[in-house]
Amino acid sequence: MTLWLLPFVFFIGAVIGSFINVLVIRSLTGEQFLWGRSHCDSCRRDLEWFELIPLVSFFALRGRCRTCHTPIDIMHPVVELLTASLFAWWFVIGFAFFQLTTQPLMIIQPGFWLLVGLLLLVIFLTDIQAYYIPDWATLMLSLMTLAYRFVLIGFGIYNPQSLAWALFGAALILFFFLFLWLITGGRGMGFGDVKLVFALGLLMEWPAMLVGIFLAFVYGAIVGVGVLIVSRQRRGVPIPFAPFLILGTATALMWGDSLLRWYMQFL
Repeated sequence: MTLWLLPFVFFIGAVIGSFINVLVIRSLTGEQFLWGRSHCDSCRRDLEWFELIPLVSFFALRGRCRTCHTPIDIMHPVVELLTASLFAWWFVIGFAFFQLTTQPLMIIQPGFWLLVGLLLLVIFLTDIQAYYIPDWATLMLSLMTLAYRFVLIGFGIYNPQSLAWALFGAALILFFFLFLWLITGGRGMGFGDVKLVFALGLLMEWPAMLVGIFLAFVYGAIVGVGVLIVSRQRRGVPIPFAPFLILGTATALMWGDSLLRWYMQFL
């Protein structure tokens, strides 16, 4: 492992995090995220290159715009740090894990999971900030996961029957969420969550997706009760559900099989 590359990987992750910030903000405002210069959200002044250095510029400017002195949203450095940490983890642990396989999967597998992490981060951020899940992110996650499974089938390390079960399970969960959305009139969750669960189901596969979805409701209930207690507000306070779906998915991907075996012992 060439650990001397770690600072470079961390910085590249921070740069990608900066782009994710732009992607999320412009997805919410309807701006083109591939064109146009970055600007201050308050005074709209185009930013200079030295104001766009990930993490460094925020602290150098003391968290304020150089012109209007409006505080810069703390989410900018937070997302940059999270993405940089994701890249560092992927380089040190995740990428090393996939060295156990053969070429070209040594490149395809870690690349796929890194892109999955970035897409889930975009979905997490947009939903937590604006109760909105970009359709393009959900569609890309679904298509990318399907393409990845077909590649694994082509290399003979994934069973076509497993893909059939994954599609069946994802469709089953999709219809379950659609049913919940219909009977609650869209008050229990957004339609973006309904579309998202299909992509997450494909990602988790059957039967780990049952663990992921169950844990999403558990996480959501715990946080929901906590919000009610802390804020002392009545029921009906909107809470984005996609972050809990993503946390449930992450748990299922890492420990889904173990949790299922543990649960089956009590039946």
